[in-house]
Amino acid sequence: MKPNNRARVRRFFPPAILAALLVAGLGRAGWSADDAGPGAPAAGATGAVPQDTRIVVNTPAFRMDLFEDGKLIKSYKIGIGYPEFPLPAGLRSADTIIISPTWTPPNESWVQSPTSKVKAGQKIAAGDKLNPLGPIKIPIGLPSLIHGGKAPGSIGGFASHGCVGLTNSQVEDFARRLARLSGTKISDEQIAAYEKNKTETRPVTLARAVPVELRYETITVENGTLHIYRDVYGRGTNTEENLRNVLQAYGLTFDQLSKSQKTRVMLALGQMARDPAGKPVVSPAGTDKSKPKGGASGNMMRTIRGQKEVAIPIAALKGKGYPAAVALDAGKASKGAPSHRSRRR
Repeated sequence: MKPNNRARVRRFFPPAILAALLVAGLGRAGWSADDAGPGAPAAGATGAVPQDTRIVVNTPAFRMDLFEDGKLIKSYKIGIGYPEFPLPAGLRSADTIIISPTWTPPNESWVQSPTSKVKAGQKIAAGDKLNPLGPIKIPIGLPSLIHGGKAPGSIGGFASHGCVGLTNSQVEDFARRLARLSGTKISDEQIAAYEKNKTETRPVTLARAVPVELRYETITVENGTLHIYRDVYGRGTNTEENLRNVLQAYGLTFDQLSKSQKTRVMLALGQMARDPAGKPVVSPAGTDKSKPKGGASGNMMRTIRGQKEVAIPIAALKGKGYPAAVALDAGKASKGAPSHRSRRR
């Protein structure tokens, strides 16, 4: 949507109605109708801070945030889709929490592999040890979900086939907060009671849908610090051009950086412009390297080799940027807590 068209849309629709229209598909994928606010990039630009209630996922940062009326209230470290099954980017919505979900394996090569214990199309019951979804799933538009069932060690890495992966304790906390943000009355006791009967699936329809914004931003400004994340899906985003654009969004040019800052930033770009295997990413203009590559399950990239992020404080960016994580839940198992078995989804 062109800037002048965005202005017309804002003029004729109240913010609440506009948000609903965007979730229904009016907006271009990845565009946000939020007001930019002083000192922040324009709506839809890298690092735009929501002014409404929504969920924001930045895949390369392995991070999911909950915003309430423009205020960040909770952050989670997440597991993301394998490079062969990447998380998409764009604007989605969450309108249902499904407790004790069933799972139907898709018709994919990783399901059909000789070592697979399930068959494509064969429904796996809620609570079954072969069900990888954990106690709760939240659909956010095919083929993606936000769901539990992940081991703590998989958080902050590749962990799913196109979904946002959380540990069981994380997804339970997230579901409670999501219900409250949507105006849905569901108590902790109700959730616990539903989960007790692990074989009965209980869908909870939210009183109002909550927008889910899936981002792929490898160069961002967060709380006055320049962050350059690993290009985990090999999309060729860690370029000097993108860096200059991000700095410009905050009123700073590359030439205004000190010599030592320029050296450090360019070195970081080179370090993070690598795929999960550590190979340099070369993405000619117009080439989309983010599409699933297919191939057998055994050939899938499971881990990221090397550093995932470089953070560079820059005085001129002080007080600017996307907010730092709030009450970050990193998915680490607490002492004495029961461990949950994890299977790949």
